[in-house]
Amino acid sequence: MSDTVLSPETRCAPMPGRAVLRVTGEDRLAFLQGQVTQDIDRVIRDGIAYGAMLTPQGKLIADFLMVKADDAVLVDVAEALADGLLQRLTMFKLRSKVVIAREDMPITCGLGPAPEGALADPRDPALGWRLYGVAVTQGASIDWAAVRVAACVPESGAELQPGSSFILELDFERLNGVDFRKGCYVGQEVTARMHHKTELRRGLMQVSVSSPVPPGTAVLNADGKEVGTLYTQADGQGLALLRVDRLDGDLHAAEARITVQTRA
Repeated sequence: MSDTVLSPETRCAPMPGRAVLRVTGEDRLAFLQGQVTQDIDRVIRDGIAYGAMLTPQGKLIADFLMVKADDAVLVDVAEALADGLLQRLTMFKLRSKVVIAREDMPITCGLGPAPEGALADPRDPALGWRLYGVAVTQGASIDWAAVRVAACVPESGAELQPGSSFILELDFERLNGVDFRKGCYVGQEVTARMHHKTELRRGLMQVSVSSPVPPGTAVLNADGKEVGTLYTQADGQGLALLRVDRLDGDLHAAEARITVQTRA
């Protein structure tokens, strides 16, 4: 039984579908600094930070939260991506004094007043807080998909597509997932070039949806040209990755009418 003290207003539960990698060893900070999009100094300063690992072509391998521990950095990643990320990190460690291993650790996520030891999600305040190593449930269940859609936050396996997504098109700069002042990391050159463009060709947008359609449905304009793809939907809203130069006129995804609300 957990001795975590919760406010009566707090709603929380263990987050399914997540895995934790523990990175230890005296070279762990320097090693991660050369692999990820985020400045590791931010992890040490704030206790938690969002980032990603990219291919040399600048495409997403995995996104994750990195958490400061006593003698380690914990990597909080989607379960479906954990083994691949572990393999990729291990491949690059070479002679670094680093050990990377899976860790059996619950992650409780919640909204409302945070308990002692919890860390605010660094992507967006709407995502609440995360508590590592503790499994506790209280209050009504949270529709995290609806929370993400309302805050325009992408997720791996939905809007974020490993092997094809470019992180700046998915708002990593707004979500505090990339640092343009840190040193080199894999995929930095492509990401930096995209950052200095006048405008990206595609972007993550919040849209209204007249009726639900399967995630991954193509969005078309009045001329029948593909504009992009509609992903997560909740409460009549959705997240879509769309071409910014094809948004004029009526848009639809299958039988649903699509209206662009905001581009974050």
